[in-house]
Amino acid sequence: MTRLASPLALLLLATPALAQTPPVASPAASARPARAAGPGMVALPLPAGTRAVSLDEAERMLLERNLNVIAAQRGVDAVRAQRLVASALPSPSVTIGNNFAEFNSTQSGNRTQGARFISPANNIALGLTVLVETGGKRTLRTRLAEQNIAVAEAQVLDALRGQFFQLRQAFIAALAARANLEVALGNRTSLDRTEALLRRQLQDGALPEGDLLRFQASRLPFEADVTNAAQNYAAAVAQVAVLLALDAAAFTAPAARSATSAALPPMALDVRGRFDAMPTPGATREELAEAVQNRADVVAAARAATAGAANTSLAESQRWRDVSLNGGWSRSRLSQDLPSSSQPLNATNQFTFSLSVPLFTNQIVTGQIGTAAGQQAQLEALARAALLQGRADFATAWAAYEQSRALLRLYTGGALNRAELAYRSAEQAYLAGGRSLLDVLDALRTLNATRVGANNARAAYLTALAQLEFATGVSGVAARL
Repeated sequence: MTRLASPLALLLLATPALAQTPPVASPAASARPARAAGPGMVALPLPAGTRAVSLDEAERMLLERNLNVIAAQRGVDAVRAQRLVASALPSPSVTIGNNFAEFNSTQSGNRTQGARFISPANNIALGLTVLVETGGKRTLRTRLAEQNIAVAEAQVLDALRGQFFQLRQAFIAALAARANLEVALGNRTSLDRTEALLRRQLQDGALPEGDLLRFQASRLPFEADVTNAAQNYAAAVAQVAVLLALDAAAFTAPAARSATSAALPPMALDVRGRFDAMPTPGATREELAEAVQNRADVVAAARAATAGAANTSLAESQRWRDVSLNGGWSRSRLSQDLPSSSQPLNATNQFTFSLSVPLFTNQIVTGQIGTAAGQQAQLEALARAALLQGRADFATAWAAYEQSRALLRLYTGGALNRAELAYRSAEQAYLAGGRSLLDVLDALRTLNATRVGANNARAAYLTALAQLEFATGVSGVAARL
């Protein structure tokens, strides 16, 4: 195989450096060291108008737009309205009516006389019924409603905690997909330059045509990498859009697309952020473990148990029987065929008062107390389970953090350097005539796989930090990208 000239070696040597940096305009520039923008921050050949979003901006959008958070906030509004109902006095009821007919019966038998229909204007009856609660039921109802408000507020915080974790998880996955896409695009750009140089050497007679054909055939896996990476990035961005209540399909496809961006579909968003650093949690394991008891769902479960105790007290107050006070007034015009007197009667007025007390309520009240006590015991058990689950989540998250940190150190501490050295060694052997161009490309594939593995390791580490914040409820543990 005819050896290639030194410019080709420079191009091949520049390929790893260009893997995650923006494409440059001229082949000569590829021989110069490029300033890396950092994975996750390189400009991609996306359609014009694609919106770039950082993690901070996405979190602000989540607070305003996330539908699960909005639903939880509406739940707080609902229980606050229920408190108004619980703290109100029992509503009195007013009755109004009249007699529409009457007849008189005689003393001597079944004879009737004076039968008549009565106009509503000639008689009226008014009544008022008031329920008087005993045993402090109104106070206990209000206390229960306030406990339910506290539970709903903790559930809002838990919804925020969960949605923030999902957003960070999706955002980190999108950044990892973006970084892998940067690697694939950088490789394709470098291979384009290499192929152009091979074509020139073929024209000059310095290279057999078979070498160019073998090189072109070897490019197919790299092109497939671009297509797969672009699809993975589009799918990851769509998940971020869902959490921000954005329509992932609401984009305008460009009328014409260049060959460089042919593999990149239009997207609703373009996530931006660096994830090449290794931040630490900022707290010790013991401090994070202690903080689990203040996690939002654990607090919500504890408050629910407190509300269950308040509900039991309310049920026990039913032992004090409520009484109903009834008062009434009625007026009716008398029939004019009644016996006359020195003072003719025109109408009669009556005032009534009654007191009603429910009877035989002991079995019902006992059943209600038993139900409330059982529910309280359930909520207390769930509160204990929530705390234990929280500590289990923390143990799992801490293990994932340590393992991902060890894996990332493996990549950043030696794996990338060894892949780089292996590539350089293959390139030098090719220059010396001991290796073929395809051997160099195989080494390049290994280097690219290592770069992708490093990106995935960074994503796993950052996800582990986000999971650690999710498991403990401690703000600031997740990395700021």
